[in-house]
Amino acid sequence: MAHRIFTTSFASIYPHYVTKVERKGRTVAELHQVITWLTGYDDAGLQRVLDDEVDMATFFDRAPRMNPDAALITGVICGHRVEDIEDPLMQQIRYLDKLVDEVARGKKMSSILRGTPASAS
Repeated sequence: MAHRIFTTSFASIYPHYVTKVERKGRTVAELHQVITWLTGYDDAGLQRVLDDEVDMATFFDRAPRMNPDAALITGVICGHRVEDIEDPLMQQIRYLDKLVDEVARGKKMSSILRGTPASAS
């Protein structure tokens, strides 16, 4: 049985990401930067996904370009090591959660983007 998060709309989760980063003094632009780095969505593509209320499975399935450096994202999120998650979709979702957490924690963008220059995202 598929996990409930797979059929949850990205649009219903996105405001929680925004609240999380803004509460910690970070910006929506920084949030978009990590989403773009991970998935390849530009601002217009991200807006389309939000407007269409696509579910998380579709969000990642239609991602223009998953970053090959996503495998460098490690650590614990929701009690699970992201590098050890076996389901590819769940791992992608947790990668995004981890990036959002790192933005909210005030980590340097160059570190969050796993060494990729911030302007190259």
